[in-house]
Amino acid sequence: MIHTNHSTAEPANQVWIYDTTLRDGSQREGISLSLEDKIRIARKLDELGVHFIEGGWPGANPKDVQFFWRLQEEPLEHAELVAFCSTRHPKKIPAEDPKMQAILSAGTRWVTIFGKSWDLHVTEGLQTTLDENLRMIGDTIEYLRSQGRRVIYDAEHWFDGYQQNPEYALKTLQAAIAAGAEWLVFCDTNGGKLPHEIQQILTEVYDAIGTEAASAGIRYGIHTHNDSETAVANAIESVRGGVTMVQGTINGYGERCGNANLCALVPNLQLKLGYDCLSEQQLSHLTETSRYVSEVANLAPNEHAAFVGRSAFAHKGGIHVSAVQKNPLTYEHIRPEVVGNQRRIVISDQSGTSNILSKAKSFGIDLQSNTTASRELLNQLKKLENEGYQFEAAEASFELLMRGYLGQRQNFFELKEFYVHNHKQNSYTTSLATIKVAVGGKDIIEAAEGNGPVSALDAALRKALINVYPEISEYHLTDYKVRILDSASGTSATTRVLVESSNGETRWTTVGVSGNIIDASYQAVVEGLEYGLMLQKASQPASPAES
Repeated sequence: MIHTNHSTAEPANQVWIYDTTLRDGSQREGISLSLEDKIRIARKLDELGVHFIEGGWPGANPKDVQFFWRLQEEPLEHAELVAFCSTRHPKKIPAEDPKMQAILSAGTRWVTIFGKSWDLHVTEGLQTTLDENLRMIGDTIEYLRSQGRRVIYDAEHWFDGYQQNPEYALKTLQAAIAAGAEWLVFCDTNGGKLPHEIQQILTEVYDAIGTEAASAGIRYGIHTHNDSETAVANAIESVRGGVTMVQGTINGYGERCGNANLCALVPNLQLKLGYDCLSEQQLSHLTETSRYVSEVANLAPNEHAAFVGRSAFAHKGGIHVSAVQKNPLTYEHIRPEVVGNQRRIVISDQSGTSNILSKAKSFGIDLQSNTTASRELLNQLKKLENEGYQFEAAEASFELLMRGYLGQRQNFFELKEFYVHNHKQNSYTTSLATIKVAVGGKDIIEAAEGNGPVSALDAALRKALINVYPEISEYHLTDYKVRILDSASGTSATTRVLVESSNGETRWTTVGVSGNIIDASYQAVVEGLEYGLMLQKASQPASPAES
């Protein structure tokens, strides 16, 4: 387990990573984590190598109580699990405050206590006196220390409070120091501060209490929110000014506009400024962790997120692609592999032959010596994109297109015909799809119901193929997008459908375009299944006859 006492063995540029995804991050609108979700994320963060994991507020709800109990039985391997709580109630002593007992029952060595720094919150929020708030801070920390706990003190609304009443705000820190806190964490709780304000206030704080804090062995942390889109910048500025703990969340999840995004903050600190946050191996799992947490939280990943997004190292323009192939530094600020990401060459109507060659290489196809095929595929790409196809968002369809042109596309099944019937009764509509496909020269006819025509078609197709290709039972649709391409045509407009599929390990996207939305959807669904079968075949060892 980690320790945060001063040590000669500790690197001078060490920055401690404090993750609050499970507490502050889960307050984001649209996130609802189950107990098992929280356990899974905690273990993933532990693998990543963060130093502290704030698990929640024990006693605030039954789920958080169970979470801490579970991790007492099966502890984390590396990270310190932290319980979070406010200072004692204004009219109670800590030993008689139920929330203090819940904190102790959580069994964590570290506890983070937040207290009021802003006099406005003391008088109007807590409706108590300024002196009583100071006693609440001191009493709470002293009590926890007497029970063998180590305390991180979060100075809530620190920057706003300091600007309004600096003398009182400093007294709250001094109360925490005197009571035995080991960390003072400055919180931009409203997320409204800019980097120059953060730097100025912290400089004044160090001048005011630096000697007192140093003699007590105090360390400083920063907790920033993103309401002004400056959370990461504010945290970086704080570290440059002497803070040695950064608090944040994976993917920047959090209330309102979110918290400091550790997926951007950590690589900036480590790769750009030379601070020691994670090991190189741990950092290489950052992208994986980002996508894992978004999956568990049931949120679509931000494809354009810095460092970890699928588009973070994607190149679309032909000139860009040509330059990157010669020297990646021309359009990439770091090597994508350092954070576990990868370079992607995007295919679109802005592509050149460089895009085609690079994309073919990523598919395991060598077109370097086949300039005719490259040019013809590029022309075909631009023709189809002009018709409404979008291959930059549907690379699986482009790989099928390329393999089809080169005679490498396996014919797993052939559509003969399908029918879709809709039945509406009162306010409820059901769809029935009948489909005829040929597999291995044999016609198969099946029917299935669904809550819509696409659902019914998908179900009927799977039903027809499941006995021949049982692996498709593992495939499922994870996203379905429809876009009208020529809205002036009204209900006769051309429709583009993007379908994202997954086998539980890999995701892929396929596209269909037609003046008939059902036909466009069917194209995308069929190619989604076909691509999954192709991946399955590619992952299987060759038979003696094939080798």
